[in-house]
Amino acid sequence: MEVVIVPDAKAGGELIAEAMAALLRRKPDALLGVATGSTPLPVYEALTAKVRSGAVDASRARVCQLDEYVGLPADHPESYRSVVLREVVEPLGLTEASFIGPDGTAEDVQGACEAYDRALPAAGGVDLQLLGIGTDGHIGFNEPCSSLASRTRIKTLTEQTRVDNARFFGGDIEQVPHHVITQGIGTILEARHLVLLATGEGKADAVAASVEGPVSALVPASALQLHPHATVVVDEAAASKLKLADYFRATYAAKPAWQGL
Repeated sequence: MEVVIVPDAKAGGELIAEAMAALLRRKPDALLGVATGSTPLPVYEALTAKVRSGAVDASRARVCQLDEYVGLPADHPESYRSVVLREVVEPLGLTEASFIGPDGTAEDVQGACEAYDRALPAAGGVDLQLLGIGTDGHIGFNEPCSSLASRTRIKTLTEQTRVDNARFFGGDIEQVPHHVITQGIGTILEARHLVLLATGEGKADAVAASVEGPVSALVPASALQLHPHATVVVDEAAASKLKLADYFRATYAAKPAWQGL
């Protein structure tokens, strides 16, 4: 696992966007796994700017979802399908044909989970999966004590996660669904490159537990320690509880430029 400490969210977004751009230059039809929420927005803004300036061609890129609410209509403004189309697919100039996601409105939700789990390897596998992290260490919607071998499945959200997400529903927690479809930890670990972005002091404890603590189902993001190519990008606030912060800064400063992210 590589830990990169950046000055702020904008710098983190630019760093990850350049890694995505470099991937698309090597592999124009790369499958990019995207996350939702406020944290990854600087990444999408920076990548969009690169596409619009001609610095990278994303016309053949493909995009896949990490998770989806169960029961929200696909065209609901806060369904993750709508969010990804609005924040990633459309700004990059892509079409819905380039988009892969689970069906949160399916009558057979378990069947939809299994279908999506098969769809990712059938599409060639995820080349780069962007992740956020919850205050309790969850990734995707794999809440604490999720199996580290878990596959795409339905999960019940904790009260804290529903509280955290209420801001997207006008502050009304009653509007936040209780269930989601999420890629499991085992599914996430199959991506070729995992990139976790965390910003703000509120994520500091979760980052420290994930990076420096033991691998544990109690902290789902700690599973990134098991991946051969995992990168954790954090701003100074999110890095504030890391005991080895100085070491991480020194190793990144000495990293050869040709190595990339």
